[in-house]
Amino acid sequence: MKFNFNFFSYKKLYMHFCILAFINIFFSTDNIYAKTFSVNDIEISTPFEINFDKNKIIDEGFMHAFNHLILSIVQTKNQKKLKKTSLRQIKGMIETFSIKEEKFIDEIYYLKIKVSFNKKKIFNLLEKNNIFPSLPVKKSVLFIPIILDENKNEILMFSENNLFKKWNLNVKNYHLLEYILPTEDLEDFNLIKRNSDNLENYDFKEIIQKYNLKNYIITIIFKNNKNIRVLNKINFNEKIDLKNLSFKNMSLNTDNEIKKFTQNLKTIFENHWKSKNEINTSVKLPLSISINNHNNLEVSKFEDLLNNIDLIYDFNIYKFNNKKNIYKIIFNGSPDYFLKIMKEKNYEFDTQNQIWNLK
Repeated sequence: MKFNFNFFSYKKLYMHFCILAFINIFFSTDNIYAKTFSVNDIEISTPFEINFDKNKIIDEGFMHAFNHLILSIVQTKNQKKLKKTSLRQIKGMIETFSIKEEKFIDEIYYLKIKVSFNKKKIFNLLEKNNIFPSLPVKKSVLFIPIILDENKNEILMFSENNLFKKWNLNVKNYHLLEYILPTEDLEDFNLIKRNSDNLENYDFKEIIQKYNLKNYIITIIFKNNKNIRVLNKINFNEKIDLKNLSFKNMSLNTDNEIKKFTQNLKTIFENHWKSKNEINTSVKLPLSISINNHNNLEVSKFEDLLNNIDLIYDFNIYKFNNKKNIYKIIFNGSPDYFLKIMKEKNYEFDTQNQIWNLK
């Protein structure tokens, strides 16, 4: 293909290119819009001795931060696949890190760091290990645990229930679910008691409505000698799932049993929530989108949006002129789902041609 430019047109294009190049130095999508997973407040402490090596401590912080991230975005069944990830690999996926606090107290060195991992590199690592990641979406849920002791024919609720009392004692930073426990309301107590013979079918609607939370977990524990049967009614995003569990040789009469039982349930709930936010990274849909580039603020706003959509694996400007930028976007999903997400953000496209135009 042959191009002919007169001097004026060439000069105009050259000036336009220089302006865009200048902008790109400071607003490069590779730098400013690099998508990251940030892990905050990783704390490390070590005795301050003769062979003290700050770099080794920071490296330890990197490993802690990576493990923290994996616990947040990978279901338990796949976490073992990443146990052998080397420090060198971990450091290669770090975009930035910062020391938030460091101090010496009684010859102990304390360090707190923030680490940001390159999301694309993390996803590539997971894909090589045949793991689909989940979006690390935090969610508040109403949690109502009820124990039915079938031997004693009694219901244990609220502070009578050791599970209720100890549920929120051991909260981890990497947990995505924040549990809101109900207040000890006498009306709620009587409602549950009146429906005790049919709790498996009771919808708990009158109690749930008081807390203005759409997401909830109702856990009904049936104790019979040393056998435990558990029915969980889990409502995430207005979809109810039932999970039946059973535990043998457990009575929930000791602190150790309650601790183990709590950890098991929390792991199950976390995995269930992660499954709702799983990304199929094997789907890499290429999209081409054209937008006007006359308004730098609108361009920046559009790129910010692309950067904050977790299902967008990557994007860049692959063509431009003095009127339009054309973006190449890799999306982990279907075209319809991309359009739905963008419509919710007030962006609509003309999709008649191969390159979609922003309306």
